[in-house]
Amino acid sequence: MPGLKIMGATKHEKSFVDFEKPYEQNIIGLKGIIYFAVGIVLLILITFGLMWALMNVLEDGIQATKGADNPMRMSEMERLPPEPRLQSAPGFKVESANGPVNLELREPQAEYRELHKQWEEIWKNGVKDPKTGVMTSMPIDMAKSRVLQQNLKARSGEDAEAAHKESRLIISDSSSGRLPSEKRR
Repeated sequence: MPGLKIMGATKHEKSFVDFEKPYEQNIIGLKGIIYFAVGIVLLILITFGLMWALMNVLEDGIQATKGADNPMRMSEMERLPPEPRLQSAPGFKVESANGPVNLELREPQAEYRELHKQWEEIWKNGVKDPKTGVMTSMPIDMAKSRVLQQNLKARSGEDAEAAHKESRLIISDSSSGRLPSEKRR
């Protein structure tokens, strides 16, 4: 009987597994490996071609803009970092009446020395406003002589006594800063 299966009879279908051997046979699908290798090589070649084309396009763009002045290009002053800058940084300077003094690559005390020179000039000669010509700062000796020329009168009377007493009072900790309570000696 063709459709009847007998118990115990073994009929093997065609497979890679050989049940008669105690180990499994290793069968390599060489066709799949070759397809994969060819696909990878094609993918690499296509990527290389696209990158080469992109590089040529970008180089042509650079050559086209090299001669023209770029309106977005920053000037030298715009490229500098904001003030204050380190002394060895490009553009480190001190503003003076004669224009900026460049302090690049100078000793660390150069800024103080330059500012001290400017201060001594102001203490000696004073400063005039360039627009109005009015002296905005003057030497101490000149200021003293001008005050003495005005012939100022000293205050006297009860107002002067009250101002004198008030100037000697100091705010102590015991009043929590509310009232001047102690006198200076």
